[in-house]
Amino acid sequence: MSTLDATRAELALVVLYLNKAEARDKICRAIQYGSKFLSDGQPGTAQNVDKSTSLARKVFRLFKFVNDLHALISPVPQGTPLPLVLLGKSKNALLSTFLFLDQVVWLGRSGIYKNKERAELLGRISLFCWMGSSVCSTLVELGEVGRLSTSMKKLEKELKDSDKHKNEQYQAKLKKSNERSLALVKSAMDIVVAVGLLQLAPKKVTPRVTGAFGFVTSLISCYQLLPAPVKAKAP
Repeated sequence: MSTLDATRAELALVVLYLNKAEARDKICRAIQYGSKFLSDGQPGTAQNVDKSTSLARKVFRLFKFVNDLHALISPVPQGTPLPLVLLGKSKNALLSTFLFLDQVVWLGRSGIYKNKERAELLGRISLFCWMGSSVCSTLVELGEVGRLSTSMKKLEKELKDSDKHKNEQYQAKLKKSNERSLALVKSAMDIVVAVGLLQLAPKKVTPRVTGAFGFVTSLISCYQLLPAPVKAKAP
């Protein structure tokens, strides 16, 4: 593959990535929480960027609650333990509620919905829903990582006379375990972000801490949305 072809392929991946509304939302999220970290809750340019980006992101999430509503009523993979099923469905329900209420918050902040007090109350309720969904997500990922770990150990015993790293099934499970572990870290950190936004522990989880954790989880989300690289064709 020539240098021009390689550059064209890389640019095609960038275009594919930026065409995703979710990817643009997470990039804006990184800007939002990066600004929150810099401002530390103090008035100024960084805080203005934080607030304006937060409002702009709400437009990206219009009707996004339908995605989790669909996941809520969709069947789960066979063999999934009941506790994980219930936690997963609870996560979908809470996240869908958060995204729905977030639209009312946007209507309030944009001046369309005039009852500001109710809009602020619904905004706080929506954040509690998001925190609850993050707790459920953390527990689901923890359970799935445990299941994968048990499955990998069982496979290792079966492959004791051969190189496990050359086994496709083992490699697939290892990749999935790494993805689940990253999702676990992200969900756990998002709980801290929610605590900061709700000001449940203002002395410990300051705006700077909230911004730092939110920025890291945003970068993780951006990484998770990266498209798979195109494999070069054999000459």
